Amino acid sequence: MSSKRFKKLPEKTTNLAAEVIEKLLPEVKKNCTTKFDESVDLSFQINNKQKKGEVNIRTVVNLPGGSGKKVKVAVVCEDTKANEAKEAGADIVGSDEFIEKIKAGELNFEKLICTPGMMAKLSKLGKILGPKGLMPNPKLGSVSENIKQAVTDAKSGQVEIRNDKDGNIGVSIGKKSFHDDQLLKNYHAILDTLEKEKSNNTLKGDLIKNTFVTSSMGVSYKVKLGKNI
Repeated sequence: MSSKRFKKLPEKTTNLAAEVIEKLLPEVKKNCTTKFDESVDLSFQINNKQKKGEVNIRTVVNLPGGSGKKVKVAVVCEDTKANEAKEAGADIVGSDEFIEKIKAGELNFEKLICTPGMMAKLSKLGKILGPKGLMPNPKLGSVSENIKQAVTDAKSGQVEIRNDKDGNIGVSIGKKSFHDDQLLKNYHAILDTLEKEKSNNTLKGDLIKNTFVTSSMGVSYKVKLGKNI
């Protein structure tokens, strides 16, 4: 059952003609009528021409305007790199003892980073980390010798982009409190990344069929993309 707040929001907004993101952001913000700082989210639908099994997009984007989220970052590394991880802002840092805690089910973190030398030990915990999306991945920058850079990226506004089994991609570009310029920088960074992923996947025609923008508790608007992605 819809709340009184939701009933006051515009209706059938997805039936409106697609508009460029610059025109839609003020409308989305206007609909942020909750007491908390709602996120501004994008939803992409992959083109029907693409066979779902052939589309495998999983990458990360460093949002230039930040994400507005505080991420609890854990690092598994050799003792010689522990100080580097702590100085970069990692919330939890450990080695073999920490791996044993993870094995026991202690997953009190949202992002896990490790050095290549520790990956062999962590890979044995695939059944624990995999379902939670916490397994470090070299392609996503979470397996790295440069621990300082990996932690800094994770803390400063890095988001993951991946399609689900139904061909949908969901990602946040920031918060209602963000200036429009911040949201636009993040939006274009995501489009640039999708364009690169399209090339990497050698897909036929356009990758994206429809794009929508909404807030956490708002309504969706159809976005007119400025690029052929």
